[in-house]
Parts: sequence; structure tokens; C-alpha cells
Amino acid sequence: MCVVMADPSALKSFLDSHSRIVVLTGAGCSTNSGIPDYRDTDGQWKRTPPVTYQAFMGAEETRRRYWARSMVGWRRFGRAQPNGAHRALARLEAQGRSSLLVTQNVDRLHQAAGASNVIDLHGRLDRVRCMRCGATLSRAEFQHELAHANPHWLAHDAADAPDGDADLDGVDFAEFTVPACQVCGGILKPDVVFFGETVPRDVVATARDHVDHADAMLVVGTSLMVYSGFRFVRAAADRNIPIAAVNLGRTRADDLLSLKVEAPCDEALAFLLEG
Repeated sequence: MCVVMADPSALKSFLDSHSRIVVLTGAGCSTNSGIPDYRDTDGQWKRTPPVTYQAFMGAEETRRRYWARSMVGWRRFGRAQPNGAHRALARLEAQGRSSLLVTQNVDRLHQAAGASNVIDLHGRLDRVRCMRCGATLSRAEFQHELAHANPHWLAHDAADAPDGDADLDGVDFAEFTVPACQVCGGILKPDVVFFGETVPRDVVATARDHVDHADAMLVVGTSLMVYSGFRFVRAAADRNIPIAAVNLGRTRADDLLSLKVEAPCDEALAFLLEG
């Protein structure tokens, strides 16, 4: 059973006593960068679950709705900057104490903060991929294509939602135009793993290899309700290596933790930026 604590001194001692730490992060790392998270402190959905791969690929109507909302949401999401939690974990890597950072986030803010040994478990939202030919383009470039095809949508504004989405309720998406791949005319999709998709095997294998050689795991800002991330905590527990977590609210792995800090991520990790 984990020890719930507010004093970060135990977390500092935990990190100081290990040198091959695998870090696993989630949405809680990025909330202070203005990117909302999906779940409440009990691990339940705060809103309608995100679109599935099958729905996105199966219906043009769904793709119009997705890209219309994304076009509005991207304007702020694309300008998000790293916060103290991202910088603290980059410092942990720079100190040579973390061997790998696995993030469930798609915002690339860990890399922007200076971390280099990062696995984007669920892909990256700053890139768009053709589902037919595999061609890629930057999300910023695709934003220009969307704006050119739908100039009247630039007037829309809405509250931010997770992962660059925007809450556009009561809006008719029927006239929204979604540009096709300029190479082959195929369907363009964010280069992220949607619900209903599978994380690529090589990505899982690389992360698992690091877990197998780690001497500790640090979980930051995730309830671990999605199995794609939880599996690595389960693997760490199977190896009997200590696991610490920073998260506001319960996690799926609470009974596997050595210690837990229930505090905002940037506050709990601020000691890493001292000195």
C-alpha cells in the first residue's frame, strides 16, 4: 500500500537514491501549460470520451467535426509552453538519473523543455499523416490548409478541451471542408494513437526494455486508467522495483506504489529546479 504524503522531501530522497529511473507522464503534467486533462480526481471522464479510430476513419461527418473543432483549438494548443513540471523532468534527465521518459501526452512539451530521451507513447499532435500513403506534414501547415478551405471558421472561438480540441456545441459541421492528402488524396489524421488503435509494437518494446533495466519508476500526472501506460507500471511492479507517483487523485496503481504525492506536478517536482 502506498504512502500518501504532501512533503516532497520523501520524493527527493526517492529520486536521489536511484540512477536508472523510468518516468511515465500524463495529462497532469501539462494542465499548468493551459492544456485541459480528461479525467477527474477519481479517474472518471470529465467530458465525452475522445473520438475513436473506427469512428474517425468510418465517417466523413466525424472527420469534419473533429477537424473543425481542432482548427479552433489548435490556435492555443499550438502555442502552449512547458511549465515547471516539464523543466524539472528535463533536469532529472540532464542530471543522468532518468534513463527514459515515456509520455502519454501528445503535446511535445517535454521535448520543448529540453528532454531528449522521450517516447511519445500516443504519438504527436504537431504532425499529420495520410492513412493511405503515409505522407506527413506539420500540423501548423495543415492549419493553413484548413483555414484556407474554411475561412469563415476563423471567427469561431470556444473553450479549450484536451489535446487541442475545442468545445463547439450546437454548431453545424456539414459545410466544413477537410482537405485531402495532396500526394494521393487519402484521409489525413493526426499522427497520434486514437482510442481503438494500438500503440506500435516497437514503441512498446523499447519502453519495456528500459523498464526491465530500470532501478525505479516515477509516475507523474496520470491516473493510469488507460492500459497502454499502466502496463509499464505493472511490469515494474512485477520486477519489484520501487514506484513513486505524483498525481492529484487516485490512480489505477495505488496499491503498487511505494509512495505518492498528491499535489500539482510542478509543485511536487520544484526541488529539481533548485540550485
